[in-house]
Amino acid sequence: MTPTAMRTNAPRLPDALAARLRDRIMAGDLRPGDHLHLERLAEELGVSVTPVREALLALRGDGFVTLEPRRGFTVAPLDCQDFEDAHRLQAVIGGELAARAASRISAAQLAELAALHEEMQLSSPFVLVDVGELVTRFHTTVSRVAESPKLAWFLDVARRYTPHTVLSDLPDWREIAVADHHAVLSALQHRDPVAARVGMQRHVVRTGELLIRHLQQRGLWPEPENPPLPGRSASHPEQRGGR
Repeated sequence: MTPTAMRTNAPRLPDALAARLRDRIMAGDLRPGDHLHLERLAEELGVSVTPVREALLALRGDGFVTLEPRRGFTVAPLDCQDFEDAHRLQAVIGGELAARAASRISAAQLAELAALHEEMQLSSPFVLVDVGELVTRFHTTVSRVAESPKLAWFLDVARRYTPHTVLSDLPDWREIAVADHHAVLSALQHRDPVAARVGMQRHVVRTGELLIRHLQQRGLWPEPENPPLPGRSASHPEQRGGR
């Protein structure tokens, strides 16, 4: 890869900072109402104030922070319903992309996904390995195979509500990710769009439920008096996946 290509593919510094700050908000490390000091954040992140300001302005446009006169940037309220809706949307779009990929995936692309899944299996017992990054690469490959750039763009927007740095630390998530992606891979290998849709939706929904439970335990939202059983949310996209 040429240096020019590497620069083109690398994220802009403000975009990378926005992603890091968004993850901290979604993980509950930065709470609604917290004041975001530009100078303090710049020092923590090891950068100048300018890219931090650009990052916060981008997060303001996405609704994660607010900007008030004479007060500056503040973490915006984060509603559990919005979080749940974003994961429902991820499940629907991700399922559709997986279904489309099933009808056009090549042998070489299947081999690429199989290699990623094998790496997930081998890495899942090791805490220091970022299984979430492997999952992201798997999903990115499925989106690329689906050849639906607009849907893939909407999926990337919805994924902003998933704190990727937290995923690998969630109890049982690594094992769930390995099992769920085995089901998706098997559906793609059998060119089965219905099974691919259901498998991808199931994975996204289960991940969302684990994240919500984690954030409730951290005190971001109150825990329900009668929580649903795992995999049995009130509006479960996988129930509609084969229709």
